Amino acid sequence: MRRLANEIIAGRRLGRADDLSQFVTADLEELRRGADEIRKALCGEAFELCTIINGRSGRCGEDCKFCAQSCHNHTGAEEYPFLPVEEIVAEGKRNEAAGVQRYSIVTAGRGLYGRELEQGLAAYRKLREETGLALCASHGLQSVEEFRAMREAGVTRCHANLETSRRYFPSICTTHTYQDKVDNILRAKEAGLEICSGGILGMGETWEDRIDMAVSLAELGVASIPLNLLSPIPGTPFEHLPLIPEEDVFRAVAIFRYLNPTAWIRMAAGRGRFADGGEALFRSGANAAITGDMLTTTGTSVAGDIAMAARLGYHLGE
Repeated sequence: MRRLANEIIAGRRLGRADDLSQFVTADLEELRRGADEIRKALCGEAFELCTIINGRSGRCGEDCKFCAQSCHNHTGAEEYPFLPVEEIVAEGKRNEAAGVQRYSIVTAGRGLYGRELEQGLAAYRKLREETGLALCASHGLQSVEEFRAMREAGVTRCHANLETSRRYFPSICTTHTYQDKVDNILRAKEAGLEICSGGILGMGETWEDRIDMAVSLAELGVASIPLNLLSPIPGTPFEHLPLIPEEDVFRAVAIFRYLNPTAWIRMAAGRGRFADGGEALFRSGANAAITGDMLTTTGTSVAGDIAMAARLGYHLGE
């Protein structure tokens, strides 16, 4: 693993033609050390913090089995239409003052259209004018023209998770396809946006599925990879799934770094289950985080994450 890490640092890139099964059986500590060396050599000590606001909640027509906001699940999740622009901007300013660099509006549902799309664009324009935040958008399946409108409003990165492998995707969602996800990412790239795309670990997928997702993200040239840990939510089909073991999380993070050596590997939901806020994850190849307490259950705070990054020797920003 250490030799492979050095080869990656020197320019080698792994793909589907390589024997990737070695990652599953490799010594975990050696794998983690190699991943951290790749991160240091190719990404430096930069650390990126982002936060999100739940811009429209609940009543989602998609049937994702992990999601509290799907109307197919019965979770009692809060429901409300698109938030007022002023509320979204005020929350962005509060997060910027706390030290966050990126801010994303996230909306439940298949996409953002019509009047609510115009509200979203107005919010992005106002955030661009009144803050220094880098802006991300997470609104589901959109057209190239809609993505271009977001970019013109100030958005620089589109968030669109693959969630899992192509093979396993039909086991978690049937109202849209894995290819719908890929095509959406390609449309966002065509519109000039960077891509933030990752998935959820612990939904019953195999190691082969996890590796396949990591390879797919590399093939798509994804800039930021959020890794979520499933929090089984009562009322969803996944409510009784066991939590993914911590050792498996460390291994997965390291694998994603080996296969995506220059990307932001971003720890997201579920990080709060680690006693130290997940510090060890950021010595396993991760170098970014979703922080705060909006929508994603990170179990962390902005101030706590900034302090953690400083303890680990990171600096905020690219």
